[in-house]
Amino acid sequence: MKRKEEKIFFVVVKSIAFLSVAILCLILLFILKESLPIFKNTSLFNFILNNSWNVLEDSSNFSIFNFIVGTFYVTFVAVIIAMPIGVCCSIFLSNIAPSGVRKILKPFIDMLSGIPSVVYGFIGLSVLVKFFEDKFSMSQGECVLSAGIILAIMILPFIISNCTDTMIKVYNKYYMYSKALGVSKWYMLNNLVIRASKKAILASTILAVGRGMGETMAVMMVMGNSPIFPKLLGKGETIPSLIALEMGSSQVGSMHYHALFASGFVLMIILLIINTLFYKIKKSIDI
Repeated sequence: MKRKEEKIFFVVVKSIAFLSVAILCLILLFILKESLPIFKNTSLFNFILNNSWNVLEDSSNFSIFNFIVGTFYVTFVAVIIAMPIGVCCSIFLSNIAPSGVRKILKPFIDMLSGIPSVVYGFIGLSVLVKFFEDKFSMSQGECVLSAGIILAIMILPFIISNCTDTMIKVYNKYYMYSKALGVSKWYMLNNLVIRASKKAILASTILAVGRGMGETMAVMMVMGNSPIFPKLLGKGETIPSLIALEMGSSQVGSMHYHALFASGFVLMIILLIINTLFYKIKKSIDI
């Protein structure tokens, strides 16, 4: 009877896994199908590397280079801000803070990941954007830096949670050995805990990049949404923001409609390439 239950469980789990992969493949095929018409009038090379986006003219004016740069720029700024803070918070929670403090702080940090992105966007619009306008005498505070800071706050809980769990295990594993050998706590943190957590830190980076490049609402509310080449203190627009803003106003079957699908397909391919590269790097890291 037990063997039969295990067999049924194995079949169910395998079927669900296959269904998940099949759904993902079908989504990719659908997006690809809706993207192909745009490439009858413009090449993939021009679509990716030109910098004009004009929905009022012919299809040759659909190109997403500025949006690709904007997506990478905001994500890069967010990861650069969030990773050092996240890793330091993880070290504090896992190795320095008493267990009672950790049990209080960690659930609150995890709760931050459940806050809707529109709330982060509203806070950024009413606080951060106003701060840039008042303190830096900017006519408008919507810029890449504002979006990067808000995005960094949003991805921090994922980084902290992922790194903290690994660092706690590593700390518990080496603490008694280090204490017996008379090794200082800070030496152990630097040479054992952080080194042994390299894969967790890299996995957190992958998660942060994927989360950052796919974020829509919060970034859209504080970045300015202008289809121009982005600057740190200037406006810009990401691919997710482009799709969210213009999909509702595009006519189904038009070149504009297919160009938006093609933008989403390019974003998915970029994320797939980045995740594959990170996976290869992660496998090559020795612990």
